[in-house]
Amino acid sequence: MRPDPLLLARELGAGHEPVAGGQHTGVRSAAYLGAAVMVVTQIGMTAVMTMTPVHMQAHHHGLGAVGMVIGLHIAGMYLPSPITGVLVDRVGRMPMVVASGVVLAAAGLLAAVGSGDSLWANIVALVLLGVGWNFGLVAGTALVVDGTELGDRARVQGKVDVLIALAGAGGGLASGAVVSAWTYPALGLGVAALTVVALGAAVARWRPAARPAL
Repeated sequence: MRPDPLLLARELGAGHEPVAGGQHTGVRSAAYLGAAVMVVTQIGMTAVMTMTPVHMQAHHHGLGAVGMVIGLHIAGMYLPSPITGVLVDRVGRMPMVVASGVVLAAAGLLAAVGSGDSLWANIVALVLLGVGWNFGLVAGTALVVDGTELGDRARVQGKVDVLIALAGAGGGLASGAVVSAWTYPALGLGVAALTVVALGAAVARWRPAARPAL
């Protein structure tokens, strides 16, 4: 890839002063928070996405309808990224984490209470699911970048990527067990509760790095 992202990051960070010792805990906390946000949003998104085709087929939707819903869901996951990046910079990381939780919870609730026979209910729920995941991914990535020094950033981001992949696998496996033991609406309610409780707790415990005295 040209320009190389790592070389570009080094050039951009060359003029930045290293993090002061008094700020180290707060900066490190940003990376932990960013990782937690991405893991939670990945679990919730993967869980609902995995079981939606099964749910739709149980309600006699054809393969074409299922493909359209999943295609629109994927669009919701990635198309908002340029706008989300601007919002994360202008509105702030934490407001976008909150927005991610709200949108994912709305998606889970709609998946739970919406009629399985309604194509539009499935479309809206899955698009919201994708957009909420996008908000969490971009805001979480920004927090990880904020919370790491340049020399450690690639290593930390690699570990976070592994956690996200494992979270996705776990969410997919758990979703099948939940739907088998209970129902698809129960899965939607569980995802809504998970995102509200987990992201709410993360936001409540967040303490930004103290600003240096002028």
